Amino acid sequence: MPVLILLPPSEGKSAPVRGAALDLDSLSLPLLTETRQRMLEALVDLCRTDPNHAASVLGLSRTQSDLVTRNAGLLEAPTARADRIYTGVLYDALGFGDLSTAAKRRAATRVAVTSSLFGLVRPGDRIPAYRLSGDATVPGVGQVSAAWRDTMGPAMGEALGGGLLVDLRSTMYAGFWRPPAELADRVATVRVLHEKDGRRQVVSHFNKATKGRIVRALLEDGADPRTPEELAGALERLGWTVEPAAAGRKGTQLDVVVAEL
Repeated sequence: MPVLILLPPSEGKSAPVRGAALDLDSLSLPLLTETRQRMLEALVDLCRTDPNHAASVLGLSRTQSDLVTRNAGLLEAPTARADRIYTGVLYDALGFGDLSTAAKRRAATRVAVTSSLFGLVRPGDRIPAYRLSGDATVPGVGQVSAAWRDTMGPAMGEALGGGLLVDLRSTMYAGFWRPPAELADRVATVRVLHEKDGRRQVVSHFNKATKGRIVRALLEDGADPRTPEELAGALERLGWTVEPAAAGRKGTQLDVVVAEL
């Protein structure tokens, strides 16, 4: 595998109205199955037995009680492909649904989404819509990010193979697993800077939308970068202004500078 593009999840999700129930054994990266089972059982039990505490744990308001109910029914809830479950600015800009056939085929092996409930999922993995943030602490398993750290490393090794990691995760989900120093020469992170009137700043909407467009362009183009430098070159060829930072123990940061959406 030449490249693994690692995405953050979306807070909002599209809930399927029909489909088979969740089958953990059918998900990719079976090294994560045991932790997935523990996380799922703990979340469902919390939402079934103490909805008020569940709402507090999940950071929900009184008007969002339906999300607690949704979590309580995760074992029986209909599932759909992960690339149809995750929504929001990044996923709208990526547009999994109308990728070309070749790009969809590449996405199946080159894209993974970090998930508080499932650890990592591939676009074709069938999952239910759920609510669980990466900074939550769930009774029975503890802090979500800490629960994933022990098993995420081996699963990431399997998913990455000898390829380049393009890490597009947000800060919260980067805490689930941090690439070891020995992988630094094949780790690229991307920061999007909005430039206006000579000033640059990170703006959430520009950041998410541009990352979605970058993933889409790479999948459609079929570029096979093996190093952060080759990724920077591919992005420049595809029309972006890219400023690579010096390589460090955590990899190479690529600043993508945009003036408008």
